Amino acid sequence: MRPPKPCPVCRTRPVAFTKPRVDFCYQCLPGGPFAAPPCRACATVDGYYSAGLCQRCHPAAPQHVTSCKHCLGWGVTRHTKNMCWGCVNWRTRNDYGTCLSCRRHVPIDDRDICRLCWRQAAMIRWSRNGLTILEANKSGQQLFIANLFSTPLQARGRTTRTETAAPPRPRIRAHLIRPVDHEQLVLLDVRRHLRPGMALPRPPDPHAAQALADLLEDHANRHGWSASTLGKARGSLNAALGMQDTPGARIKTSLLRDLGPLCRASGRLREFLNGLDLLDDDLTPALQTWFTGKVVGLPAPMHAELRVWFDVMFHGHKTSAPRSRARTQSTIRVRLNTVLPTLHVWAAGGHESLREITRALVLDAIRAADEGHPRYLLGSCLRSIFSVLKGHKVVFRDPTVRIKLGAPHTRTPEPADFDVIRDALNSAEPARAALAALLAFHALTPGQLRGLHLTDIRDQRLHLDGRVIPLAQPVVARLSAYLDHRAATWPHTANPHLFIHMRTALGLKPVGGRWLGLQLGTTARGIRADRILDEVLTTGGDIKRICVLFGLSPDGAAIYTAALSHPDLDNDARRG
Repeated sequence: MRPPKPCPVCRTRPVAFTKPRVDFCYQCLPGGPFAAPPCRACATVDGYYSAGLCQRCHPAAPQHVTSCKHCLGWGVTRHTKNMCWGCVNWRTRNDYGTCLSCRRHVPIDDRDICRLCWRQAAMIRWSRNGLTILEANKSGQQLFIANLFSTPLQARGRTTRTETAAPPRPRIRAHLIRPVDHEQLVLLDVRRHLRPGMALPRPPDPHAAQALADLLEDHANRHGWSASTLGKARGSLNAALGMQDTPGARIKTSLLRDLGPLCRASGRLREFLNGLDLLDDDLTPALQTWFTGKVVGLPAPMHAELRVWFDVMFHGHKTSAPRSRARTQSTIRVRLNTVLPTLHVWAAGGHESLREITRALVLDAIRAADEGHPRYLLGSCLRSIFSVLKGHKVVFRDPTVRIKLGAPHTRTPEPADFDVIRDALNSAEPARAALAALLAFHALTPGQLRGLHLTDIRDQRLHLDGRVIPLAQPVVARLSAYLDHRAATWPHTANPHLFIHMRTALGLKPVGGRWLGLQLGTTARGIRADRILDEVLTTGGDIKRICVLFGLSPDGAAIYTAALSHPDLDNDARRG
């Protein structure tokens, strides 16, 4: 932006306005001098420059060194909006309010304290002296030079000409760190309630803490953590080590939970400790808490029988016959939610135990359900419960034996909205365009999209489940754009999966199924079904070709070929 022209009279001050044009400053206006108006950005009445802005706010004004407008530290310029580096970060994390100590309207934290008062309290070490922040600022604040409370250049990885290389500190190998075998029991096991600003005890073994910090730094470098994430995890690790009931033992998950706001990056810290076998997960799984809340209101015998079924489904049973594997959480939730209304009906009818349920009651419950998928789902869920209880000798007989439920309901595939697919393919977001291209051209499943690795795509071919799929040119172009975006956004990530986001970039896990829908704006299965239906209409229902192209079984392909006679799938209508 060009600076405004100088006043033709005094030649020292700029003109008052350029749009609308005023070729004189307020001091030299004919009939003046006149008082300059307040700044339209910061409302100050001093230092008017031009165009309704003062020297602080006008982008073309000279860069004068001044004091920070929040903490009053000297040594800032306009390129940081007249704020020091600390206040810039403080402003991004906090909102404006009235400080409890200095009564100024500035950004304040969750304790209603501004950065100037917090800096004064930190300077006199208020937490160690037993003072409050208000007591530390009772006699005023000591001003300071701005941007001096920052990380040294050496700590940022930079070097100077006079710096001498320090000998590398010997690293501790992971297999040399072993938790202690004993455990110090506590008299009262209560949950800790901590708040920011509290003085926490230091780790009792500094050497062990330093060894874990070195391993944490190596882990962070391998997984591409940022410096801020590493700092948060290191601070949380020191806090957990200092508050352990048994120094040197495995760190309990409940301790990390109790640290609350003091334990940032707790998820990354749990992954690191779990990899070293230093994590003791003593929290009750969320699914068990959910199950306990769901079965409230049922009779005690029925509650105990459902607990047996839940334990088998959640943990599996491999020690003796009948052996079974653990089921997923979604399976357990769906089956319990499906049968709960029927169980409450039986309990209201005077049946306190599942041993009292007869075949006639099961048939009545299935007939009362809606036809189609709800009826089949209720019957299969009841069969799951009674078969498990009969196998573990909890009930005498299985009333669901030899009850025919029919085939599971299959929904006819429907075409997707072309406008949504077109917008996703032409999206400016690289991840969305790449996802939509893989679905619209090659009909990958959501699980295949989430599980794709970087090494699965090479030589413009997709190597997937033993198949080699030549990629279409539109797909190659969108994947190239996404890979460039991925490399520029997360250059040091160790996640091998193709699609990652802000959270998974710091670990090794794939993206979740919900992320796919948020990126695409629709369901991934809908776009996949639309692509297969288009191929069915084009080939006239060639099952062999559909199986080869999309990796379907003959039964799976038959679901799509059965939709050929559907009126909404007319080929001419779709192309028109």
